Amino acid sequence: MDSKTDILGLTKSECEAFAQNLGEKKFRGGQLYGWMQKGTPIDEMSNLPKSLRDKISANAEYRLPTIEKRQVSKIDGTIKYLMRMIDGECVESVFMRYEHGNTVCVSCQAGCRMGCKFCASTLRGRARNLTASEILGQIAVIGRDTGERVGGVVMMGIGEPLDNYDNTVKFLRLVSDPDGLSIGLRHISVSTCGLVPGIKRLSDEGLPVTLSLSLHASNDERRSALMPVNKKYGIKEVLAACREYFEKTGRRVSFEYTLISGENDSEEEARALARLLRTNMASPCHVNLILLNKVDETGYIAPDRTAANRFRDTLEKCGMNATIRRRLGSDIDASCGQLRLNNM
Repeated sequence: MDSKTDILGLTKSECEAFAQNLGEKKFRGGQLYGWMQKGTPIDEMSNLPKSLRDKISANAEYRLPTIEKRQVSKIDGTIKYLMRMIDGECVESVFMRYEHGNTVCVSCQAGCRMGCKFCASTLRGRARNLTASEILGQIAVIGRDTGERVGGVVMMGIGEPLDNYDNTVKFLRLVSDPDGLSIGLRHISVSTCGLVPGIKRLSDEGLPVTLSLSLHASNDERRSALMPVNKKYGIKEVLAACREYFEKTGRRVSFEYTLISGENDSEEEARALARLLRTNMASPCHVNLILLNKVDETGYIAPDRTAANRFRDTLEKCGMNATIRRRLGSDIDASCGQLRLNNM
């Protein structure tokens, strides 16, 4: 073989073909595939002959991340991981337990270039995209570390999924493969800051994932101040793309709204947000309110719980379905990108 194959990014059938190209029986590829879904290092794949493991190591690139740091919440058992990629770049992943099952939040880029003013992930820019296998590997490693089944995924870690479109879509197909981790697409959320071309492409992929739009403001002036991407794709254009996504997929769009004290948390803003969504979205809307995790470098702070409840109640009085996201892992480095930033 002239170049090494990224084996974690293969389907089961592709893995079987890879084994045959090495001069091995087809079933050996199936065994390899099964081990990789469990996040197992090559030298621990016990039912593969050592000669085959040596051949795999010589001919394959196994982009399985390693755990650099692990923080466990004493409050709710949430686990935050700093994962190191094979080239040394680090990203964050989070394991969260809910009544309905376990969910993992994955990163899709090392850093981010979207420039949202309140986010730690973007402070040092984007180093590179992650491959589909590196995104998948975060889940496999966490499953191995916890010994627990992962039933849901949120692409809300470091990076903008639609800025790494091809790898994001490949990951979605890999992670939902019935022969692999078999996580249902309806149990996966893809978050975006509003890259309109990517939203439109995703609506045609036949992947019934939940689209989560990071909105954070009710008008272009305020949103552009918080999120530079809004200068290219304004609110109405983004909402039109979200409406099209719902019409094509039948999947409701969720709206993420981070509450920032003195910036976007007034009752007037809540009423304006409700009007905006009623006017521009044909489907029922759900607003997921998030209390800002403090990032010292930004200077922004979260409102108190009373103000957050008032914002939610105002939305509900205006006919919006709104909830305040439960803050998991509040006693660890919970802000997205903070753990990576502290270790750069």
